[in-house]
Amino acid sequence: MKSLGANVVRIHLQVGKFMKSKREPNRQSLAQLARLLQLAERTGLYLDVTGLGCYKRTEVPPWYNDLNEAQRWDVQSRFWGAVAETCSSSPAVFCYDLMNEPVMAGDGKDRDWTPGDFGGECFVQRLTLNLAGRTEKQVAKAWVDKMAVAIRKHDHLHLITVGAIPWALTWPNAKPLFYSPEVSQNLDFVSVHFYPAKGEVAKALTALAVYHIGKPLVIEEIFPLNCSMEELGQFIEGSRKIATGWIGFYWGKTIEQYKQDTSSTNGVLTLNWLEYFAKKAPEISSGPANP
Repeated sequence: MKSLGANVVRIHLQVGKFMKSKREPNRQSLAQLARLLQLAERTGLYLDVTGLGCYKRTEVPPWYNDLNEAQRWDVQSRFWGAVAETCSSSPAVFCYDLMNEPVMAGDGKDRDWTPGDFGGECFVQRLTLNLAGRTEKQVAKAWVDKMAVAIRKHDHLHLITVGAIPWALTWPNAKPLFYSPEVSQNLDFVSVHFYPAKGEVAKALTALAVYHIGKPLVIEEIFPLNCSMEELGQFIEGSRKIATGWIGFYWGKTIEQYKQDTSSTNGVLTLNWLEYFAKKAPEISSGPANP
């Protein structure tokens, strides 16, 4: 990743790997995280530490899903306290991303904390199963503040963010939840995930502008999933007036390895992305739009 021109690498920490019980962090996993920090320091890369992952249903501890909201939030704050304590002294930490794509409750009848899946992975996670008379902003603020307090107990230096779904891309009149004035006080910059659709680059740029709230903005996920690489490039260029960084995908295979086998559609998409990234990285990293 360093040789491709990356300066930030996003890593995803799973609850089931970092909490042995409601109260006990997994010290072995924290030690491995410390080793990763040392590797990042030696390599000259920064880490976007994204936490509280429950991506694989089979790896989410049953005891965790059986907790009520307050108990679940307590575990989440202990998770972040342990992670921040491990990471606080490392210059390789770029930020703490509190959770990948948190959402609110459904209709009150769905008891699943991780609704839906994409390719067998559950990337979305609910903060509550019942608003219980609260507004979504009240729930979001209470949760963000609780996680931030847990981090700031050990680390007052590194940045805090939340990787958000840009609902304005789906509903043009949608307003930011986590990046509303009421919620975002303890979030240092905006993180949004954008996958522009074919023929809708202008629409995606209009949606992105909704999240231009006076804080730095990073497009924390981007990939030609629903459009051509040419269109994605148009979106990236169009976003440079707003965005201060872009994070894409790397699955452990080099450009050369992808070139040896072009039979897979996903492989070709990734090859196109990596070639674009390697070409653009020197230009971006030499300018002001660099996280």
